[in-house]
Amino acid sequence: MLTLYFAPGSSSMAPHIALHEIGAAFDTRSLSLATKDTRTPEFLAINPVGKVPVLLIDGRVLTEVAGILFYLARRHPEAGLLPTGDIEAEAQVVSWMSHLASAVHPSRGQGLDPCRAAWTTVEKRLGGRDWVVGDRYSIADIHLFRLYWRVRSFLDLPAGTLPAVEAHYARMMARPAVIKTIEIESKVAGHSLPAA
Repeated sequence: MLTLYFAPGSSSMAPHIALHEIGAAFDTRSLSLATKDTRTPEFLAINPVGKVPVLLIDGRVLTEVAGILFYLARRHPEAGLLPTGDIEAEAQVVSWMSHLASAVHPSRGQGLDPCRAAWTTVEKRLGGRDWVVGDRYSIADIHLFRLYWRVRSFLDLPAGTLPAVEAHYARMMARPAVIKTIEIESKVAGHSLPAA
């Protein structure tokens, strides 16, 4: 049995989307960052780092967005969230997820200029491709989407500044798994999360 611990709108949205993409049965445990639910003794016993996401796999703990996304993609190859039979394409997915976690995600906390610079790099790396790894939708697209979804308003860039990133975002916003996740997390949060 899978159980996802998440906080609406946080990084845990990425595995939440992936779970809807694969169509597996799972339970959720919603936590509020505002009320410090991730700092309670009960949650710290599950994840001593005090962060979401956490995925329980038959009671075993798996943490970190990239690790959870990789597990879900490998566990459910039928969903097509990780290239199969092409080790270089699979490595490209891992490369993108590493870059997103180590350079792009922390850039928001470094200020507007470093954040814009990080997203300019993403724009260049993405180029004119529909998906991060060419024509193959993958877990890296989910990770990229969630980060951009969260930072769009902070970047406050004129339309057309990041055309490849914006086109990717629009494709992601049309996916049923993304729509469903935003609806669920908005309901749990008690207010609408950005939906466009």
